[in-house]
Amino acid sequence: MIRYAKPADHAAITEVVAAAFGQPDEARLVDRLRADGDVLFELVAEEAERIVGHILFSRLWADRYELIAALAPVAVEPGRQNDGLGSALVRAGLESAREFGAHGVIVLGHPAYYPRFGFSAETARTVKAPYAGSPAFMALALEPGVFDAPMTVAYPDAFGG
Repeated sequence: MIRYAKPADHAAITEVVAAAFGQPDEARLVDRLRADGDVLFELVAEEAERIVGHILFSRLWADRYELIAALAPVAVEPGRQNDGLGSALVRAGLESAREFGAHGVIVLGHPAYYPRFGFSAETARTVKAPYAGSPAFMALALEPGVFDAPMTVAYPDAFGG
């Protein structure tokens, strides 16, 4: 079951994120985004009343009026990786991003993984950001034309360290 995260889930989310990445940096990022009030929403995958996956979307600060979201991180418990749970979280997250009014989503992720959801470095070519220019810097338009004109985005402070 995929659902919105609750404060009672935070400890379990920290464990899943740290285990998925093999170190605590991304779990600390999640904590900083929460503390700074930069989280748009978080989803969890729950199985037998246990959190086995997590995805977080935060707000990017754009120089235009459209709401642009950052997808980071997505994490799945190591024993459940490669069975479609991460893809289910991304798909559910993108649908929720639409419901939250996001016009587009940016991800800094694996160039072989995220294109299956419609992300592309080509779509991100008009976006000026700290991570721009990398093949891992990809965008997905949730509203037609959102990335057609140049745009500058700033990430929440939590991404800086």
